[in-house]
Order: sequence, then structure tokens, then C-alpha cells
Amino acid sequence: MADSADYVFKPHERPTLPGSPANPDHPSRRRIGYFAIGCLIGVTGGLGNALVTVNLNFAQGTLGLNSDEATWLTAAYFMTNVTANLLLVKFRQQFGLQMFIRYMLAAYAVSTIAHLLVHDFWTSVAVRAASGIAGSGLSTLTVLYLSQGMSAPKRLAGIMIGISIPQLATPLARVLSPGLLIWGDWHMLYWFELGMTLATLAAVMALPLPPSERVHAFEKLDFLTFALLAPGLWLLVAVLSEGRIQWWAERAWIGWSLAGSIALIAAALVVEHHRVNPLINTRWLGTREMVRLIAVASSIRILLSEQAFGSVGLLTTLGMLNDQMVTLNLVIIVASIAGMATAVLTFKPANVARPLTIAVILIAIGSFLDADTTNLTRPSSFYLSQAIIGFASLLFMAQAIVIGIARTLLAGTKHFISFIVLFSLSQSIGGLVGSALLGTFQVIREKYHSHELVQSIVMSDPQVAARIGAGARSVGGVIGDPVLQGAQGAALLARSVAREANILAYNDVFLLIGILAVATVIWSYGIRLSMRRRGEVSPVLELQRRMAQGK
Repeated sequence: MADSADYVFKPHERPTLPGSPANPDHPSRRRIGYFAIGCLIGVTGGLGNALVTVNLNFAQGTLGLNSDEATWLTAAYFMTNVTANLLLVKFRQQFGLQMFIRYMLAAYAVSTIAHLLVHDFWTSVAVRAASGIAGSGLSTLTVLYLSQGMSAPKRLAGIMIGISIPQLATPLARVLSPGLLIWGDWHMLYWFELGMTLATLAAVMALPLPPSERVHAFEKLDFLTFALLAPGLWLLVAVLSEGRIQWWAERAWIGWSLAGSIALIAAALVVEHHRVNPLINTRWLGTREMVRLIAVASSIRILLSEQAFGSVGLLTTLGMLNDQMVTLNLVIIVASIAGMATAVLTFKPANVARPLTIAVILIAIGSFLDADTTNLTRPSSFYLSQAIIGFASLLFMAQAIVIGIARTLLAGTKHFISFIVLFSLSQSIGGLVGSALLGTFQVIREKYHSHELVQSIVMSDPQVAARIGAGARSVGGVIGDPVLQGAQGAALLARSVAREANILAYNDVFLLIGILAVATVIWSYGIRLSMRRRGEVSPVLELQRRMAQGK
């Protein structure tokens, strides 16, 4: 279909916003097609980063990288992914939806092919950065296609599903990776992704989105804001990604980067605050309602790092690989889909905040269930707790986006870019903050527990002597020198002590998340009481009321 220059919209078909598709009354078969393509785009876009993230050890070995260099691969993706929407939304508005789709899918296909050709560090970083931009565009396409797959009264459900599907990518990547890696090295992951990208391209060409309206959107100061804000966010992502690996106080560049990030972001916000038509409306985002929404959304996103960092980190410490975690991740996928379905089917405009509180309660329950792990813990021990957290994650995500969109539309569609940018930042940066916070806490607690355990190890203890002797005998077949045998026995005991210290540290992480979740529940309940005293109504309910009145 052509853009709006070649198409006359009926009044009820007009796009909600410039750059978004029109809303014609599709027949059922076409809606099913839009829905299926939206799901395909969401999975394809999400897998782009997930396949790299869950297989960093394979990429690290293939490219000959150390651990901090490997982390730059995911950092580069997030650097561009969190900033792309600053300009991509206006690109759609000014140049049209069809050009946006063509460029984004072409860029994604090219970046995927480039992954198959690179064999050095800096080229890999550049390719990951390009993938971040393309991935941001695919996230938008997911929501747009799924919205077309729903009738007008259910369009919010399409948005809820569209924002949730990419969240399934990480557990799905852990399920798919072992089978793909059997057939070759880590490049096999990208052959698979390339196949999905081409399938997505074919599907989008077969069933394009309805046309959009164009407006002159870009202003000169938009590029000044981007030139200040984007590098500031890039530096922040670099600090959060590398801080706990290179350690916060051990590298001077971390401190300078953090200072530079604060200065650049502050300068960008000052520029935006004094603009007539800001890219990011600081006055609206500074209102009590929006600060409260973003604070709650960011807090819950930090708590959800329990699944990405806590359980997976502990199982990795115990020697588990993705091969042993396939069933666990299938459980997480099923539970997450159930959470998404529950959010959609039980959606109540009068009380959209309640599911957020329920999600945090579930996170607390799951975290406390995980807090008694031992060296005998296996993936099956996490089935219940991780299913609960997986359910909570998509229950939260679906409801949070609806609340934000409702508040945006109530304030005026001119605030849409501000909300999209801030919400995506709160989720991406929130996830990085969560991993950095929990990772730092785990390292500190591991040092503490290691010190405590070492203090109790003395050679006069018969159990200690027996453990060292058993270790020495276990290597007796390959080491003949009794002195070296004893040294190896002591080294094996030290390794066991380090493992136990890590397990205890992860238990502390789970307890910390549970305590923070309880505090968040109390905080969110206090917010709801405060809203009730002031007579505030649900933003979704207020939006429905205004729409019914034709406002």
C-alpha cells in the first residue's frame, strides 16, 4: 500500500499518530495474518540480542576475547538500542511508515549477514551496534502489526501482547541454542537468525501495513539533543555493563565515563526544557504521575533481574550449561505466556495498578523460594520459583505499557515520543542497573563468605585433613610426587570453598531481591492509598470516559 499521499482516509480510519498505520476495518483472515506476522517479528527481533547474550562464552572463544571484551558485544547493542527511538519515531512521521519498514528490515538482514563474516573484536562490536538500531525498529513493528491484528475495542490488547512477546526471547534462545550449536560454532546461531529475518521480510512484503500520514517532524535542535543525550547514554551503558567486571574503583575510565554521562544527559535535558517543541517534554515527564509510573516500572524491572542474573548465575556456578537448562526455560516460556494471557484477559480499566502489585508479590515469593540453594541444587529445583517470576514479568510488562499509553493520550499525542523514549530507557537501563547492582552485591558477599569459610579451615581439623587427603588420592594416578599430590588436594579444597562461598552469596542475592520486592509492595500500596485519598481515577478508565464523550 502507498503512503497517505495516494490514499484518502475515512474519518474512523485515520492513524492515531503521524507515522502510525491507518486503522481500517480488516476482515478476519487479514487480522489473523497481521497477528501471526507480528508474533514472528517480535520473536525475530528479540532473538537478535538474546542469542548473543546467552552464548557469550562461545563468541568469546571463537573471537579470542577475554570476559570484559565479550561484554562489550552486548553493551554495544544496548547503546544503540536505547537511543534509536530518539530519532526513529520522527523518521516514521516525516518519511512514512513504508520507508521505515524497508530500511529497518534491510538493516536487520544486513547486520545479521555481517555477523557471519566478522572474525575480530572491533568489527563484531560495530555489527552489534547496528543490530541494536535494527532491533529497536523491529520492536516498533511488532506492536504496529499486532495492533492491526485486533479490532478497535481490543487494540490495547494488541499493544500489550506486542510489548510482551520480545521478552520471551531470552528463555527461547536458551532452549534453541544447544541444538543449533551441535551443528557448528556460534555462527550457526546467525544462520538461524538470518533464516527468520528473511521469513519476516517475506511476510511483511506479502502483507504490508496500511498507509500512514506524514508530517514535517524533524527540527534542527532534535539533532543537538541527540548529539548530547546519545553519547551520555552510551557512556552510562558502558559503565553499567563493565563496572562489576573491571570493578568500579579499579579503572579510572569508569569514573570519567560516569561523570561525562551525567554532564551530557543534564545538558540535553536543559536544551529540551527550554524548547518550544521538545523531543523529550521534561515538564510533562516531571509531573507526579509520570515520575511515579517510571519509578515503579524501573523498580520492578530491576527486581526482574533475579531471573536473568540470579538463577542462571547460580546454575552456571554449579557447572550447568544451556543444555541442562532447556526444560527450565521451557517452563519459564509457558509461565510467561500464561502471564501475558492473564494480563490481557483480566484487564480492568478501573484498576490497572493492582496487577503491578500482584507481580511484585509474586517476585518476592519466587525470590524467597530460591534463597535456600545448595551445591545439590539443579535446574529442576527452580521450576516453581522461575515459573512464578516468569508469570510476573509479563503480567507487569503488559499492564505498565497500558498505563503509560493512557497517560500519554490523556496529556496529548504530542507527548508520545517522550513516553516511548522514557519507557524504553526505564526498561533497558533498569535491566542493566539490576544486573550491575545484583552482580556487585554478589561479589561483595562472596568475598565475605569466602573469608568466613577460610577462617574455619585449619589443618588440625580431622575433616579438613581428610578432604585434602581425598583430593590428593584422586590425582594419585597422574601425579606421583606426594608433595604435589598434597598441593593438588589443597587446591581442590580451595575450589570447593570458593564454590560454596558463591552459593551462599547467591542466596543473599535472592534474599535481597525478596526484601526489596516486599518494600516495593508496601511503597506501591502507599501510592494507591494516596491516589484514592486525592480522588484520582485510573488513567485507562479516564481515557475510556473521554473517548465515549468524543473528546
